[in-house]
Amino acid sequence: MVFPLSELQIRRYARHIVLPGIGGRGQRRLLRSRVLLIGVGGLGSPIALYLAAAGVGTIGIVDDDVVDLSNLQRQVLFRTEDIGRPKAEVARERLQALNPDVTVIPYVERFTAANARRLVAEYDLVLDGSDNFPTKYLASDVCVWERKPLIWGAIFQYEGQISMVPPGGRPCYRCLLPTPPSPELVPDCQQAGVLGVVPGIIGAMQALEALKWLLGLETSLAGRLLAFDGLRAEWLAVQVERRPDCPVCGDHPTIFEPIDYEVFCGISR
Repeated sequence: MVFPLSELQIRRYARHIVLPGIGGRGQRRLLRSRVLLIGVGGLGSPIALYLAAAGVGTIGIVDDDVVDLSNLQRQVLFRTEDIGRPKAEVARERLQALNPDVTVIPYVERFTAANARRLVAEYDLVLDGSDNFPTKYLASDVCVWERKPLIWGAIFQYEGQISMVPPGGRPCYRCLLPTPPSPELVPDCQQAGVLGVVPGIIGAMQALEALKWLLGLETSLAGRLLAFDGLRAEWLAVQVERRPDCPVCGDHPTIFEPIDYEVFCGISR
């Protein structure tokens, strides 16, 4: 059933509606879309803002963290008065204030093996804005099994990466990194630092790829990794090949259910 855009919606999304490839039909498609965002920190903040502004109808946000003073240098969704409040709840308020057309569903919980498949199954597309390997492997595996596209990003100091796992994988995140690097070799933002604008750039690119996918536009990052060097202002595209021996999306898969990803990645909690 086709529903008409209201007069207010036509005014709000006017710059979309006049674009070739979108129009009123594409905007209605966005309004019917459901996107799950894992993490609403440095990457997730710009993702959430741009998806809500674009009129993505339902945005689920999974994050069990609270706003900290140190977040405000890069997590542009939050304000000083939000310190101590759950990020997912603050995000819901901020996004629905930005665009009342959007329904935001906060999940104040970690994305874990216990809830991952249930959450992913309810959405059309998943965006990974997490900052750790266990979540990235889990999100990729579950999206392969549920045949949902995944757009993931990563940041480190002045650098960032973005890629996409198409429905069913081929390639998936494990094809790029079959074995996670040692935790000692991969410090987090607290230890290594990050220039605040870098997650904004990568997160905006993730939002761009998400909107293109939802609109059915041709280009995507499936099978390609984009690496960004902020100091040199350079982008490098790398082809990612499917691994026939991948235990999740390969010719003879051996993993069919979530595993203990902290143990797999060598992390003790």
